[in-house]
Amino acid sequence: MASNTTATTQAHGGAADHGGAFPPFDSTHFASQLLWLAITFGLLYLLMSRVALPRVGRILENRAARIAGDLEAAKAAQAQAQAAQVAHEKTLAEARAKAQELGQEAHRSLAAATEAKRKALESDLNAKLAAADAKISETKAKAMANVDSIATDAAGAIVEQLTGRKVDAGAIASAVAGALKA
Repeated sequence: MASNTTATTQAHGGAADHGGAFPPFDSTHFASQLLWLAITFGLLYLLMSRVALPRVGRILENRAARIAGDLEAAKAAQAQAQAAQVAHEKTLAEARAKAQELGQEAHRSLAAATEAKRKALESDLNAKLAAADAKISETKAKAMANVDSIATDAAGAIVEQLTGRKVDAGAIASAVAGALKA
């Protein structure tokens, strides 16, 4: 049983110990490894130079052409936008000038209409003032015509009250006329 309890260090199916160095570092294989390295490098170089690098070159050329085209399109769009901005500013300037002209024209027409209404109102007021002056003058003339008779009657009544005698109407009228002239 003692033989059953001993452990073995060798795994089942394991390879036998060759006793040499790691195969890539074994100097006996250097020549074949260098040959295969040269062949593989050459094939990779050919593959890269004939297939991969031309594709990458075409992709870079396409990208450069697309970028250049996009830049040209952007420059054209920028020029078009600037032209549109200039046209827009010109349109705005024309609209402002037209609006200012319309405002001035409206101001002038309103001023003319106001002036015409003012003149019509002024002439109407002057006509009413002249009619009122004529009426006042007429009323004053009537009043002044009656003042003589009223003054004569009042003076006669006053003298009669004070003296108790009746006074001559002609004497009173001449005295009143003299007082009014003075």
